[in-house]
Amino acid sequence: MSLCSIEMEWADGSHRFCLPLAQLEELQTQCDAGPIVISNRLESGEWRVSDIYQTLRLGLIGGGMAPVDALRLCKAYVLDRPWLENVRPAHAVIQAVLIGKLDEPVGKSQAVGQESDPTA
Repeated sequence: MSLCSIEMEWADGSHRFCLPLAQLEELQTQCDAGPIVISNRLESGEWRVSDIYQTLRLGLIGGGMAPVDALRLCKAYVLDRPWLENVRPAHAVIQAVLIGKLDEPVGKSQAVGQESDPTA
């Protein structure tokens, strides 16, 4: 599983979202902005409709959902719902590609019983 993926409860169940390069490039085109700009707009409240809709739609596709199913879900749970309901989920998806999963350990883990060697 990619570090850029996130599994979360959204819409009608638990879904995997991911923005690998192909979907990230399409997101940049659709939103006319890079991922940090999109993240900043979502966080600051200065988002655009495409920041929410396209991040979720492309995140579902990148997470393995068929494009037609992602389109159907986003129509029902983004276009036909109040926009503010989806700001946080969209922000979580874009943050996953920028910083990885928050629960992933940073660096290499050590085997149990091994002590670190500060000179290594």
